[in-house]
Amino acid sequence: MSGPYADGPSGAVAAGGQSDVPQGASYADEDLRQQPIGELLKRLSNETTTLVKQELELAKAEMTQKGKRAGVGAGLVGASGVLGLLALGALTTAIIAALDLAMPLWLAALIVALVYGAIAGVLALKGKDKVQEATPVAPEQTIETVKEDVQWAKTQTPSGRK
Repeated sequence: MSGPYADGPSGAVAAGGQSDVPQGASYADEDLRQQPIGELLKRLSNETTTLVKQELELAKAEMTQKGKRAGVGAGLVGASGVLGLLALGALTTAIIAALDLAMPLWLAALIVALVYGAIAGVLALKGKDKVQEATPVAPEQTIETVKEDVQWAKTQTPSGRK
């Protein structure tokens, strides 16, 4: 099995950069059957706690990253809304007045409204793409490492070994 837990959860490097299994060693190097059950249970408890903490830290980091992406997308969508409102503002009036010198007033107003509408549409599409980049909201990397942990655990049980 490859991945961060190839030597088991304890073989993973903790947040502090330390591992509780000597470098180059794994569970296969030890004869766990010779250790007392109390020691094995204590070790299992410690490793499970460490694993859960690491998975929660990974999920938190992944969700923070996705939240930032969603925020950028929402900001772009908001900007497109503001730009759409500007179509009703003073700038619109000035442009329409300038175009009115060369064409009927109604045609000048229609042209300005179409240009602003096109700009707002482009910004809305870009914002939508940014929001979609942040989905699904599930912490995908964490889910994958938990699946790897389950597979590793299955191979460590007597009935799972072949």
